[in-house]
Amino acid sequence: MKINTIKENNIEIAVVSSSDILITDVQSALDFIATVSFETGCYSIIINKSSICEDFFHLSTKLAGEILQKFINYHVKIAIVGDFSAYTSKSLKDFIYESNNGRDIFFLPDEKKAIEKLSLV
Repeated sequence: MKINTIKENNIEIAVVSSSDILITDVQSALDFIATVSFETGCYSIIINKSSICEDFFHLSTKLAGEILQKFINYHVKIAIVGDFSAYTSKSLKDFIYESNNGRDIFFLPDEKKAIEKLSLV
């Protein structure tokens, strides 16, 4: 896992890149939050969707809700970047839409858009 930090609108954002899957369950999500916040002091994180297990995107597993609740509990904003067009589930599309209209969790096509969303105050 490689972590770069950027500062936009006085907000520190951790940009995490990895060729491995970093988040597979609730515990790995907690470990991820702890590692990134400890190493960078950032409470806004950008991660590629390929670093999250595929089960996360199947809402019937309830994994997305359980994992994202941890980000909310620890006041960590997250932007998951990638192409979500391959998912045909209406409930996932609705979930992504609702998340993107919130203030803490975003599903965006690229890092630039993620930085824009996470740097809003």
